[in-house]
Amino acid sequence: MDDRQLIRYSRHILLPQIDLDGQDRLLAGHVLLIGAGGLGSPASLYLASAGVGRLTICDGDVVDLTNLQRQIVHREATVGVNKAESARRALAEINPDCQVIPITHRVGEAELMDLVANADVVVDACDNFTTRHAVNRVCVKLRKPLVSGAAIRFAGQLAVFDLRRHDSPCYRCLFPDTQIEAEERCATMGVFAPLTGMIGSLQAGEAIRLLLGAANSMAGYLLLFDAEAMTWQRVKLPRDPGCEVCSGG
Repeated sequence: MDDRQLIRYSRHILLPQIDLDGQDRLLAGHVLLIGAGGLGSPASLYLASAGVGRLTICDGDVVDLTNLQRQIVHREATVGVNKAESARRALAEINPDCQVIPITHRVGEAELMDLVANADVVVDACDNFTTRHAVNRVCVKLRKPLVSGAAIRFAGQLAVFDLRRHDSPCYRCLFPDTQIEAEERCATMGVFAPLTGMIGSLQAGEAIRLLLGAANSMAGYLLLFDAEAMTWQRVKLPRDPGCEVCSGG
């Protein structure tokens, strides 16, 4: 780190859990972010601000006026611009230390294999089950940690799936892909704006802790948040021994 970086990241460096070595890990880290919407916006802002060295953002959609109620990385000036590119522009102003690589099209599973293989941590901030299951399959195959988040109406959730641990479940253990038809989306169901910020920020936090090698990650747990009642629940997630993705069943 140069002198400017020592000053910029000084509040991290003061933390004994991070210190100089930890900040160096972040600067050398590479996070793959799937989605630059409600969850991906706050996640990208905190990942870049915290000093993650490389951030690949995948999103094939363009910024719409209805997004601006919650997708805080975008601006009215970027309505109509691809979301990954819009995020790149905003993050470049926040932290030039972070190399942002925008993927401006919907990626298939073959391309996803290459993207995940080159990342240290994957953050799933997308809005559909088909993509979530595709990302999960690749992360399981390549043994890459996956930070998953979701938000709809007033309900949010966070989970970490880390198949480097023998007892960790995968996303399919929690949500079998037979349920894809029943998915809900913000466009039709609505979403409480600050909820996406809370869950997306937690996703960034878990990704950072994984890059740091923290021993007490959320792997194997599901965190549930009710933003209307302001209540939290933490649930232990068992691994499904018959899961076709992570158990070879």
